[in-house]
Amino acid sequence: MLWLESGLYLRVKEMENGPRPLPLQSGFSTDTAYRALGCFNPSETSDAYYILSNDRDEIWFICNRHLRTVCLSGELNLFRMPLSSAIASSPDAVLRQGSH
Repeated sequence: MLWLESGLYLRVKEMENGPRPLPLQSGFSTDTAYRALGCFNPSETSDAYYILSNDRDEIWFICNRHLRTVCLSGELNLFRMPLSSAIASSPDAVLRQGSH
């Protein structure tokens, strides 16, 4: 199953010895929020593969186990942005800052 996502931003938290490709070895960085362009979920596995554009403008399918949510934004349409900007623009940023 393949679906397109609208406004979901993710950050990379690569698992040691996780499923390939390893995002940090494939043009992604930990200080960037990446827009999910879509998601593919093969029926034979419980993993989902998000479609992301890396820092080199390449399209990759990255396993969900390497990714963490950042924010949902219907207003943004950037492929990627600094993680600090994504958190600051998120409507619940104040809630997250207060919960630490």
